[in-house]
Amino acid sequence: MQELNLPPFEYKVTKSSENLLIWDVLRRRNVVLTPEEWVRQHVVHYLINHRGYPKGLLSLERGHRYNQRQKRTDLVALDATGKPLLLVECKAPSVPITAAVALQAATYNQTIGAPLLLLSNGLSHFCWRVNFEARTNERLLEVPMYGEVVNE
Repeated sequence: MQELNLPPFEYKVTKSSENLLIWDVLRRRNVVLTPEEWVRQHVVHYLINHRGYPKGLLSLERGHRYNQRQKRTDLVALDATGKPLLLVECKAPSVPITAAVALQAATYNQTIGAPLLLLSNGLSHFCWRVNFEARTNERLLEVPMYGEVVNE
């Protein structure tokens, strides 16, 4: 798999009949190793090991409804009460982070209500703080530490 612009982590890859599988620490099972999954696993480990997000408060591919349609988020970090803190949208490294990707994440976040958004293709990362009342977004240089977000 392609080297990403995220800290490396110890991963376990196995081969099934026709697919490579990677061990997912959140789902506690092997999942098909696609380029997007490679990015998602890197982001999960980055949040846990480098930003202090508790593993038990990360939710992968959580379902939600938007305009009567069932959608899935890539990753949501929650606080101890289950309130969303960070919505993450992952793309394969070959998919650029464009305005359309940002709009997709912002649209999902209208129903989720997370104060932080992170978009990543493993090479480029964009994080914003969302103020729903003022209807503004502030670009951040990095993902805030978990302790900073829960104490706001």
